[in-house]
Amino acid sequence: MKKAAASTPPAEEAASTESAARQIDAKIASLADWRGKTLATVRALIRQADPDVVEEVKWRGVPVWSHAGMICTGETYQLAVKLTFAKGAALPDPAHLFNASLDGNTRRAIDLHEGEHLDAAAFKALIRAAVAANTAPKPKRTTT
Repeated sequence: MKKAAASTPPAEEAASTESAARQIDAKIASLADWRGKTLATVRALIRQADPDVVEEVKWRGVPVWSHAGMICTGETYQLAVKLTFAKGAALPDPAHLFNASLDGNTRRAIDLHEGEHLDAAAFKALIRAAVAANTAPKPKRTTT
């Protein structure tokens, strides 16, 4: 017997999304240097690539973007803004944006440093690929 999945009422989900958006706004505002500007730029590109993206905040204030599963996180460090893609190893990256966490089997990351330029078109393509991976039909398991 399967347990029924708990569902969040639409009003609560909308309030949670708005709350996360406000928390991300506050985080960007608190980073009064290149990191805040970079995080704001990345956030805008994510929203352009996927207007249905869901913003969340997890792990003590880390912005998370999801659509039918996690797309990526936006962590800020003193010397980098790190965008970690949950299923990055499975995503096409013809522009070679991934430059960190390359040894793992699942995740990949993009570390952005002060003064670096992010290829907006390639990044949006990567976001769309992550959404496509999350929304693709799952292969059916066969039992023998």
